[in-house]
Amino acid sequence: MFESAEIGHAIDKETYDAEVPALREALLEVQYELQQQKRFPVIILINGIEGAGKGETVKLLNEWMDPRLIEVRTFDQQTDEELARPPAWRYWRQLPAKGRMGIFFGNWYSQMLQGRVHGEIKDARLDQAIAGAERLEKMLCDEGALIFKFWFHLSKKQMKSRLKALQDDPLHSWRISPLDWQQSKTYDKFVHFGERILRRTSRDYAPWYVIEGVDAHYRGLTVGKILLEGLQNALKVPKGKTSGMNPAPLPSAVDQMSLLNSLDMTLSLEKDDYEEQLITEQARFSGLMRDKRMRKHALVTVFEGNDAAGKGGAIRRVAAALDPRQYHIVPIAAPSEDERAQPYLWRFWQKIPSRGMFTVFDRSWYGRVLVERIEGFCTPTDWMRAYGEINDFEEQLRDAGVIVVKFWLAIDKQTQLERFQAREEIPFKRFKITEDDWRNRDKWDDYRAAVGDMVDRTSTEIAPWTLVEANDKRWARVKVLRTINLALEEAFDKTDKHDKKGKKK
Repeated sequence: MFESAEIGHAIDKETYDAEVPALREALLEVQYELQQQKRFPVIILINGIEGAGKGETVKLLNEWMDPRLIEVRTFDQQTDEELARPPAWRYWRQLPAKGRMGIFFGNWYSQMLQGRVHGEIKDARLDQAIAGAERLEKMLCDEGALIFKFWFHLSKKQMKSRLKALQDDPLHSWRISPLDWQQSKTYDKFVHFGERILRRTSRDYAPWYVIEGVDAHYRGLTVGKILLEGLQNALKVPKGKTSGMNPAPLPSAVDQMSLLNSLDMTLSLEKDDYEEQLITEQARFSGLMRDKRMRKHALVTVFEGNDAAGKGGAIRRVAAALDPRQYHIVPIAAPSEDERAQPYLWRFWQKIPSRGMFTVFDRSWYGRVLVERIEGFCTPTDWMRAYGEINDFEEQLRDAGVIVVKFWLAIDKQTQLERFQAREEIPFKRFKITEDDWRNRDKWDDYRAAVGDMVDRTSTEIAPWTLVEANDKRWARVKVLRTINLALEEAFDKTDKHDKKGKKK
C-alpha cells in the first residue's frame, strides 16, 4: 500500500513557485464558497510517519487558506474528563460546523494504531476499533460531512536519513522529538498495522490518500490539489441530494396488531399503595446511586411518550430521590442553528455524563425516528439509517460503562383528550398545552406506527425499551423508578462478576 510513496517523489522549486499562486487562489475561493453555502463540514484527518511533514503541511494550509475558518485540533493523552466518558466523546465535541474545516491530529486512527504497536491492545480489539471508526465515518458522511484522510509516509531508509541529518546539524537537531526516536524503533510494526488500518478503512465515502513526505514541495502541492478537487466536486453536488438508495417502506402488521395494543392500560395503584411503593423505590434508588460501584458507571435515562403521558411528573419523582448535584435534566426541543450545523447526534454527545453521574433526557435522539420522520424533517433514507446509528451510539455508551434506560410512556387516545381538556380548563396548567399538541393528536396513528418501528429496531439487549402503561400516573411513576433500580442492580452484578474474574486471573 505504501510502495508508491517510497520512490522519491519531488517537485523542483521553479515548478512549485509557478503553481502555488493559482492553487492558493482556488483554495481560498472554494473555502469561502463552503462558508457561504454552509451545506457541509470538512474533516481532515492527519496520520502517518513521524517526520513526514504532517505539521509542516497543516501550517502551509493555514498560510494558503483563511485560518479563521479552520479549526486545528490535537488529541493527546486523554484528560480525566475524557476518560470518564466513551472514547468517541472527545471527537464529537470538536466536530466542525457546516461551512467550516476541522483538522484532527491524534485522531481515532492514531489512538488505535499506537495502542496496537505498543501492545496495549491485541488484534481483536484493533479490529473492533477499526469497525467503530468505519461506523463513525459512515454516519458523518451520511450526515453530509466531507472527510479527507491523509497518511504522510517515509520509507524506513528515508526516516533514518532524516534523523541522522538533523542529529548532525547543530541548528536543527532540536527538531528531533522523542516520538521520532520512538518510531525509529517501532517503524516495522507501525507500518504493518498502519497498512492494515488503511486497507480496511479506505472507502468510497472516505478514502485514504498516501502522501510521500520526503519532499516538501511535492507534499504541499499534492495535498493542496487533493483538497481543492474534493471541495470543488462536493460543492457541485446539487443541494439537498442524499446518498444511498431510497429504502423500501417498513411493513405494517397484516393483522393490524401492534406492541402498544398489547399493553394493559387498566393497570393502576391506589393512593396508599402508591405512596408506600414510591418512597420504597426512591430510597432504593438513592442507595444505589451512592453505591461505590456507581463510580464505574454513569446513568442515562431517556423519556419519550405520548403528549400528556406524564413524562414530567415521572422525571420529578425520579429526581426527588437524589441530591441535585448528582443529576442533570436535559429537555430536548427543536435544534438550534448551531445544532443544525452538526450531525443530529452531536448535541446529545455533549450531554453524556461522567462516571458516577446521572443525566435525564426529556425527549432524546429518538426524535429522528419519531417527529422528524412524521413531519418530513428528514428523508426516509435518513430515518431508516438512524436505527443502526442509534444502536451503535448506545453500544458505545454501554462499552464505556454508561447504563442506558429507555421509557416510552403510553396512554390511550381518550385519556389524552381528557388531559388536554383539563389543561385548557386549569389556569396553572394552560402552559402545558399548545397547538402542536392538538396537531400531533391528529397524527395519532402515524406516531403509533413510528413507535412500533422504533421499539422493534432499537430495543436491544444493550439498551432495551420499557413500555410504561401511563393511563394511571401513579402506576407509571413507580414502574419507572423500579425499572431504573433493576437496571442499576443488574449492571452492578455484572461489574462484580467481572471483578471476580479479574482477581482469579
